[in-house]
Amino acid sequence: MTDTAPLASIATDLTGGRTSGLRFLDDSGTLAIVLDVTGLAAEDRGPLEDKLRAGLLGKPGVHEVRVAMTAEKKAMTLIAVGSGKGGVGKSTLAANLAVALHRLGVKVGLVDADIYGPSQPRLMDSEGVKPEARGSKLAPVPNAYGVPMLSTGQIAAPGQAIAWRGPMAGKALEQLVDASWGDIDTLVVDLPPGTGDVQLTMIQKHKPAGAVIVSTPQDLALMDATRAISLFEQAGVPIIGLVENMAGYACPHCGELSDPFGNGGAEAAAKTMSLDFLGRVPLSIGVRLASDGGVPPAAGTDPAGEPFHAIAAKVADWLQARKRK
Repeated sequence: MTDTAPLASIATDLTGGRTSGLRFLDDSGTLAIVLDVTGLAAEDRGPLEDKLRAGLLGKPGVHEVRVAMTAEKKAMTLIAVGSGKGGVGKSTLAANLAVALHRLGVKVGLVDADIYGPSQPRLMDSEGVKPEARGSKLAPVPNAYGVPMLSTGQIAAPGQAIAWRGPMAGKALEQLVDASWGDIDTLVVDLPPGTGDVQLTMIQKHKPAGAVIVSTPQDLALMDATRAISLFEQAGVPIIGLVENMAGYACPHCGELSDPFGNGGAEAAAKTMSLDFLGRVPLSIGVRLASDGGVPPAAGTDPAGEPFHAIAAKVADWLQARKRK
């Protein structure tokens, strides 16, 4: 009988230790081996299989190589970005948080779970680019910012109203989250405003690791943000912290600072509720223009991106602390 130890050693070297179960199936030289492709993108699996087969075929006693690929379902870390009401800049925050986390080395993807009002394709400059299928799963759409993403806005026709009932919206969300994410291990999920079906589906089926709550400083927005916080807390989802968006405006002509939406409300609310305050994002024409143009400020070195980098650094610290527990 052919000694399989040298063959197992070759397979280990060829694949970086991803093989197991090497054995001969019969006396004619048919070799079977298991290849673990967990965490590999679909386009990387075939070449590795071919490399393994070519490296073993022709070795003493080997006339055929049968490779069985296996992969464990990877547990993704989901960060939900929510708000109690619309119009507070939640989607802009989610896009820039994902980009800033990527720049910190996090393997991050972006899910636009705002099923009825998807805006991430515009924010991430991927409008009109439809996701492809990898087997039964969707393949995230790449972009120039290193953050693959999926959104119903990439599936529906531009301008088309998405009139789905709750179960259909929940199924769509499941397809976006359970996509073929490759080596991505963290998903930033841009939730729709409020506390409806999509939020409940996300919490019940996908259980986010934590939530970032976005609010403007004004009392009305903070009242709604408190409801969103209550929803996550009731479901046992930790609140990573609060972000105060549209916090102060610097006149581009005279430089005078004003606070059209108030100031410090979210920070005060965080303190009252014993939650972390992640930072402020000023009301800025630069952020608005860049976002409309599909260029997240966090992708560059302009001062407009600095608040997003500071917030992302705190979220990254939270993720690291969670891993150490």
